[in-house]
Amino acid sequence: MSIQLNHTIVHSRDNRESAEFLAHILDLPVGTEWGPFVPVELSNGVTLDFASIPPESIVPQHYAFLVSEEDFDGIFRRIQDKGVTFYADPHQKHPGEINHNDGGRGVYFIDPVGHAMEAITRPYGGGAS
Repeated sequence: MSIQLNHTIVHSRDNRESAEFLAHILDLPVGTEWGPFVPVELSNGVTLDFASIPPESIVPQHYAFLVSEEDFDGIFRRIQDKGVTFYADPHQKHPGEINHNDGGRGVYFIDPVGHAMEAITRPYGGGAS
């Protein structure tokens, strides 16, 4: 049996706002609301199910997306067009920069509730080819 991640719940103040924010940046559709969830399905079938919870209960998490070089170009353009602050690092010490770890490109940006989102073109430890 193959084990795969199917879905995860992403806490938000406003599930629709957060789902639409990420879907716009990643150029993905927002799915149909299902119960308390607004889903965004990734190309590998994993669904991020955005759920509204009280703001004081939200603990910022980190979500990393492995993308193609072409997709990165679009993601980075949409981040800039939307005026979203971006960073080269998870500690937000290098604003306005991207990284080139493992011979690829990477960028961090923060969603409406403080989750650290990351787009990378090479998995960590993948090295340059």
